[in-house]
Amino acid sequence: MTDTKLDAELVRELAKLLDETGLGEIEYKTETWKIRVARPTQTAQTVIAQAPGSAAAAPAPQVSPIATPTEPPAISPGALTSPMVGTVYTAPDPDSPEFVSVGATVTVGQTVLIVEAMKVMNPITAPKAGTVTQVLVSNAQPVEYGEVLLVIE
Repeated sequence: MTDTKLDAELVRELAKLLDETGLGEIEYKTETWKIRVARPTQTAQTVIAQAPGSAAAAPAPQVSPIATPTEPPAISPGALTSPMVGTVYTAPDPDSPEFVSVGATVTVGQTVLIVEAMKVMNPITAPKAGTVTQVLVSNAQPVEYGEVLLVIE
């Protein structure tokens, strides 16, 4: 690949890797250029290629969208949203039971999920006491900032 020409095959490979792994974005760079393929929260994809002193954007190859959980019709006052982009975990480790499930009673400050961001496990705690009425994420699912994770009523 030259420094000024976009390598369409590399873009296709990166888009395929996004689809296979469920990642939100991936970046590949050398000393002189970088390519970033990102999947916005919608089903479209954006590809950005940069060379020194210039930037170009092109539509990405069509990739089947990742299935998203159903969202509540309106954001409930009890909605607990993700404070960051990362991967959500519903249990402290693969061999342990989930922190909470629908119908569970929680107290203020109780850990209900973990969001991993940049290799750091961030506990997500209940902001209020109540009953979990909806869990909108599954284990090891990528989440976006502000995405509703669960609802406590």
